[in-house]
Amino acid sequence: MKTHSITSRHLSLEDIRDIIRSNSRLELSKEARKKISECRDYLDKKIKESDVPLYGITTGFGALCNISIDKESLSELQKNLVRSHACGAGERVPSEIVKIILLLKIQSLSYGHSGVQLSTVERLVDFFNNNIIPVVYEQGSLGASGDLSPLAHLSLPLLGLGEVYYHGQIRCSSEILEEFGWEPIELHSKEGLALLNGTQFMCAYGVYAVNAAKRLSQWADVIASMSLDSFDGRLEPFETIVNEVRPYSGQLETARAVRESLKGSEIARQYKIHVQDPYSFRCIPQVHGASKDTIDYVSRIMTVEINSVTDNPTIFPEQDTIISAGNFHGEPIAQPMDFLAIAMAELSNISERRTYQLISGDRGLPRFLVAKPGLNSGFMIPQYTAASIVSQSKGLSMPASVDSIPSSQGQEDHVSMGSNSATKLYRVIKNTERVLAIELLNAAQALEFRRPLKSSEFIEKIFKEFRRHVPFISDDVVMYPYIEEAIHFIEKPCPSLS
Repeated sequence: MKTHSITSRHLSLEDIRDIIRSNSRLELSKEARKKISECRDYLDKKIKESDVPLYGITTGFGALCNISIDKESLSELQKNLVRSHACGAGERVPSEIVKIILLLKIQSLSYGHSGVQLSTVERLVDFFNNNIIPVVYEQGSLGASGDLSPLAHLSLPLLGLGEVYYHGQIRCSSEILEEFGWEPIELHSKEGLALLNGTQFMCAYGVYAVNAAKRLSQWADVIASMSLDSFDGRLEPFETIVNEVRPYSGQLETARAVRESLKGSEIARQYKIHVQDPYSFRCIPQVHGASKDTIDYVSRIMTVEINSVTDNPTIFPEQDTIISAGNFHGEPIAQPMDFLAIAMAELSNISERRTYQLISGDRGLPRFLVAKPGLNSGFMIPQYTAASIVSQSKGLSMPASVDSIPSSQGQEDHVSMGSNSATKLYRVIKNTERVLAIELLNAAQALEFRRPLKSSEFIEKIFKEFRRHVPFISDDVVMYPYIEEAIHFIEKPCPSLS
């Protein structure tokens, strides 16, 4: 089993993907342990020596920031914070996302600016390594003051409260602590705030979404290439010179991907009667390319976020200062996640239009891609399904980050709603995956009607592999299992052109 060492080194989105995918173990480096311990020692000394109120450390929270707390009650203050803020509702967060939240929280606390005990971070590492996954709910965060409610649910099991997933079952965390012989963590000053403040909930969704978007963007180019050949489309819109005069990087990359995917295709080389293709084919470089550029932009933003300290207040032992500021505010990632939802919705939008063209009975293809339309409905209804999904994604693409509802008696008077940006982005990603899978189902079916002509070696190789899971459909059958197979097919990494 692989081991990943938590250090201050730059963490990439691909690192997180690989850690989760390989079920790697985490370990705290000597550097991380030293920084955590030194920050905690500094904070203990500061509290002992200072009579100046420190927000969230020796005071209440939010609108209660002006109420001082006696030093004997600081631990109870932090425990009360976790208990009172665990107000989540809605669906449970997928375990894969919660595991990313755990990783991101451990990473952020290890920079030595949060004031937590080393034992608290070690217990989070224990949870991660033993696949003890706290039960967290989707709804409850405003995307500012940190992801308070979801992160409270993440933190409850540290105290022996709340529930966890363990070996496929939902269990009381107190039972799991007892099985492992662990005592509940006794939170010290600032710790509850360090655990609950932060953008790890929305950030985890963003990390998952960007990694998935990169995979789906690659698949979209390959599937569109198969559809283009199946539709007997023209390759001129993908030539280098026409795309270089409008040189967006995503557009150039998409055009190159389609050219390379169809290199050597007999279908592409044959004489074309039609002089133009519909926009859903002709404008693949422009639409897919715009989505690629958005993915790249959001990827850069999320990379900054996963390598940041986002709880509050922030402790700087070397500068002998504690600053209460607003690094917990989710606006820097809320807007990009809304943007990514739009980009991915557009990938599915144009994909559904290609599916519609393939079943329309044009270019020598039979209506609904069956030999006996009328007796058979063929591929009529998968397009309905795609259209329904695309419509839902359009609704989900309304930006959440343009909204703000004041909270905490006006103390927290502007919030990002980034958690809503994150959870609806997740739905758009899943929807896009389904729509692209439906296009692949149709493109493979249509390609068979071009025989004996063949597509490129690359496309034929993907086609052959797809046919191991989904057969050619001659007469009407129950279709949903094949849609599911197509979804599973593109859940894997996209094959490389090289």
